[in-house]
Amino acid sequence: MIQKRIAQWAVMAVAVPLAAAGARRLSHTLEARRGPTGVSRVLSRGADLLRPQKAKRRRFW
Repeated sequence: MIQKRIAQWAVMAVAVPLAAAGARRLSHTLEARRGPTGVSRVLSRGADLLRPQKAKRRRFW
């Protein structure tokens, strides 16, 4: 029972932020190459849903 809770916590604490960061980076890369597309917008919105506090901050590197 406790092991299951620890596994759930690990997923929420590690995997979800990494997935959001990956989606955001992929979105920015696609927009840099091809301009704004439907796919890049969906990736950006998905990252915003996973980590909304990171949507306010945008890095320019």
